[in-house]
Amino acid sequence: MTPLMIISLISAYFGVLLLISYFTGKNDSNADFFKAGKKSPWYLVAFGMIGASLSGVTFISVPGWVEGAKFGYMQVVFGYLVGYFIIAYVLMPIYYRLNVTSIYEYLLQRFGRVSHKTGAFFFFISRVLGASFRLFLVAIVLQQFVFNAWNVPFEITVVLSILLIWIYTFRGGIKTIVWTDTLQTLFMLVAVGLSIYFINDKIGWSFGEFLSSEELKNYNQMIFVDSFLEKNHFIKSFLGGLFIAVCMTGLDQDMMQKNLTCKSLKDAQKNMVSFSIVLVAVNFVFLLLGALLFIYAEKFNIATPLMDGAPKTDLLFPEIALNSGLGITLAVTFMLGLIAAAYSSADSALTSLTTSYCVDFLSIDKKPEEDQKKIRKRIHILMSLLLVVVIIIFKHVLDRNVIDSLLTVAGYTYGPLLGLFAFGIFTNYKVKDKYVWLVAIVSVLTTFALAKIPPENLFGYKVGYELLPINGLLTFIGLVLIRRK
Repeated sequence: MTPLMIISLISAYFGVLLLISYFTGKNDSNADFFKAGKKSPWYLVAFGMIGASLSGVTFISVPGWVEGAKFGYMQVVFGYLVGYFIIAYVLMPIYYRLNVTSIYEYLLQRFGRVSHKTGAFFFFISRVLGASFRLFLVAIVLQQFVFNAWNVPFEITVVLSILLIWIYTFRGGIKTIVWTDTLQTLFMLVAVGLSIYFINDKIGWSFGEFLSSEELKNYNQMIFVDSFLEKNHFIKSFLGGLFIAVCMTGLDQDMMQKNLTCKSLKDAQKNMVSFSIVLVAVNFVFLLLGALLFIYAEKFNIATPLMDGAPKTDLLFPEIALNSGLGITLAVTFMLGLIAAAYSSADSALTSLTTSYCVDFLSIDKKPEEDQKKIRKRIHILMSLLLVVVIIIFKHVLDRNVIDSLLTVAGYTYGPLLGLFAFGIFTNYKVKDKYVWLVAIVSVLTTFALAKIPPENLFGYKVGYELLPINGLLTFIGLVLIRRK
């Protein structure tokens, strides 16, 4: 597939998104931008959330992770499932009862202004990094397979990617995203299904033959319980997944903003439960695809692509889909799936960052009504520029599998949110609000220090995704120390 064909495909795809944006953004009000008028059908939100949760990271990085981690990622996914039920029946009733626009308004009502700003700040850092991870992944694919052929710098690739998102979200916001996410999820799932079909067909297997093949047995170990000291032990991965789901969905304005557009709490809970069950199955299919990619690469002597001189397993899927002779249908399908996966999470991230900054930091509802829309649009532009800068920085500092990096960073940035919300929900104490930011910072620094302790100093114990609950627990303990009746 030539670079010109890929650009033409991207242009056509964004033409469809702009058409959706035109119809959903006609009102252009802050109420529609932030909450979609609370009229979104729950099944539409549930389907769209699959794409937003998976994103380009899952689409490329999870299959690329199979070589080293096998199917161990499913241990984390099983934790996700339990976490989503906690969100549906513990957190959502609180958000709907308080009728919040930003979920961090709960912290304002429960503790005070400093707690509110602290929670919003950690979300802001988390979402900027998370969205940048996701967009970085699609940017390096576009760079590797399209823009390098035209000698276009990586920085320009990033700017163009963010600009396209800004164009179709700046009017309709979350109302537009509920609909575009649905389309993007459909493209992504179709791409995965067709990729598995075409690769199996090239090898000469049916899907059943692939599942029963000896080659798959080299990759499909799912549960790891050999040593609790290892990072990938089942209990550590499961608990990490549970807390990651609670924090990266239930305590994340980006993901919860879509749920808050549903008509009622009951609809939002239906959305969350149905979405969580489907998501487990979809992640398993992605791991099957990953195993198939490595089997195919070995059979046809396809080397893992290099990036800055080092093998990058995240690029194996695009290499096989675009350059291994599997046909134009798979190439087109892959590009549509990649674009859909990447932008289904990035567009909502940009909108949620705008929402949180306007509501949590600027208190936009207290500004003169005639200025509110102007403020929102100005912040939307600033958030776009911020993402551009962070993605370009990642190009020079990131040297790990992207999904591993994303989940590791989540352990630091979401921990204080976990501690704050847990303390608010499960205790009746107030806190000395002015010290909350200090507790959060100390918790993050302590967690970071724990993670840097060499395994030999911990009797061989390797710290994994349990960093998140550890961080949350430290924040909780810190809040106990500054509590007041």
